[in-house]
Amino acid sequence: MITLLSAPSNLGLRPPQRGSVPGSAKAPEALREAGLHTRFAAHGALDGGVLLPGRYVDDDDDRPTGRVRNEAALVDHARRLATRITDVFDAGRAPLVIGGDCSLVVGAGIACAQRGGTGLVHVDGHTDFRHPDNSDECASVAGEGLAAAIGLHWPAIADIDGLAPYFDPRHTAHIGHRDDDEEQEEVRRLLGLVSPAALVIARGADEVAAASARVAGPNGYWLQVDVDVLDPSVMPAVDSPDPGGLSAAQLTDLLRALAPQAVGASITVFDPDLDPDGRYARLLVDILDEGLHGLGTGLPA
Repeated sequence: MITLLSAPSNLGLRPPQRGSVPGSAKAPEALREAGLHTRFAAHGALDGGVLLPGRYVDDDDDRPTGRVRNEAALVDHARRLATRITDVFDAGRAPLVIGGDCSLVVGAGIACAQRGGTGLVHVDGHTDFRHPDNSDECASVAGEGLAAAIGLHWPAIADIDGLAPYFDPRHTAHIGHRDDDEEQEEVRRLLGLVSPAALVIARGADEVAAASARVAGPNGYWLQVDVDVLDPSVMPAVDSPDPGGLSAAQLTDLLRALAPQAVGASITVFDPDLDPDGRYARLLVDILDEGLHGLGTGLPA
């Protein structure tokens, strides 16, 4: 059974304008208003409460070199999220973390590493593979989360409590980037499997999901889903929309195929500030309800 954890963090994102705050922290409550918790309760899910983040600060003018935005608050939040996820694991349930931005994969990684490790299936419209060895622009963990998850970021982010790598790159599969992604060749060299959005569209969600699950491992994997994997014509309410993404039906099929073998999942980067009438929140609730209600049901008891 599923336990929903609300994690309204925006700590890993750049500000949309100087001095402003990203809207992704509003996502859990926007999705609750759109019926997410009611829909999952019908499947037996529990409401595990809210994990509040520290204050977001636009610190571009005085942040030291070698640190990411909101670093102390982000690391603290990752540790606390890991504790909450562990509590759900210990109760014999599958955590479904509703974010928030995709730096939440760090907290999920800590929790999984503390239990001996699992694979990772990373579904995202970008590879999120910026790191200090390939860029001088490291600052926002939401664009660097996959690199951090496999141990390639600064130790303050990628090696919290000496647990690096949170996920073994050989048992990590990425799905959904666009054909012009700058880091895709590096990702292909390092990860167990990399499948662009075009491959899902061409071959079908079931084939890509099955291959990804084999790489991520028979003992289960964490499923990280950034909703910008959807095409902007379907889901424009994200901070970095790029054409060439999945349809709602394709993402639903992909999640439905991946969910049973997942030990838990996180859903990130939906921005209610870009959804004034709530239509995209309602669409996302439909996708998640249909795609993830079987989360963890295929794992050994």
